[in-house]
Amino acid sequence: MHHLLGLALGGRPAAAFSERLMMPVSNDTLLRVVRRRTAERSYKLSVIGIDDVAFRRGQTYGTIICDLERRQPVALLPNRTRHTFQAWLAGHPSISIVARDRGGGYGEAIAKALPNTDQVADRWHLMENSSRAFLDAIGKFMRQIRQAVGSKVVNPKLLTYAERLQYEGYLRRQETNEAI
Repeated sequence: MHHLLGLALGGRPAAAFSERLMMPVSNDTLLRVVRRRTAERSYKLSVIGIDDVAFRRGQTYGTIICDLERRQPVALLPNRTRHTFQAWLAGHPSISIVARDRGGGYGEAIAKALPNTDQVADRWHLMENSSRAFLDAIGKFMRQIRQAVGSKVVNPKLLTYAERLQYEGYLRRQETNEAI
C-alpha cells in the first residue's frame, strides 16, 4: 500500500494521505519504498521517459526515469546533472527511445552515451506547445475570423472567465480612448 501511495502521490502528499488512512509513515520512508521496489526488475529497457522531480521545491531536484512500456518508474537519480544521467544511460545500452522535455542537458547526455537512440518530446510538452501555438494563431487572426463569420459583437456569455476579464479590460480601454 505504501509503495502504491508513494508512486501515485509522491513523498509529502502520500504521507499525509497515509496518515488519514491510519497507516502513518514518513515521506522519506515512502520514497525509500518506491526506490527499493523500482530496483527489482529483470527485463531490458527499450523505451524510457525522463523528467525533473523536486525533492524539496526550489532547493533540491533530481531526475525520474520511467519505463514507458510498463508504465512504472525505473530509477530516481539524486540530481539532474548531465553527467549523472549519462553514467546511468551508459549502463543501459538496450534503450532505443527516450521521451524527454526540451532541456539541453538530457539531450546532450543521450547523444553522448547512446548516439543511436531516438529522442522524442514527451506528451505533456507536445500538448502544451501545440495548444500555445494554436491559441497564438487564433489570437492573431481573430479580427479576420469575426469578419468571416459575420459577427462584430462578442457575446460575453460564450467566453471563459479569463477571456471575459480580458474582454472587459478591452472595453474599459475603448471607453477611455473614446473619452480622450
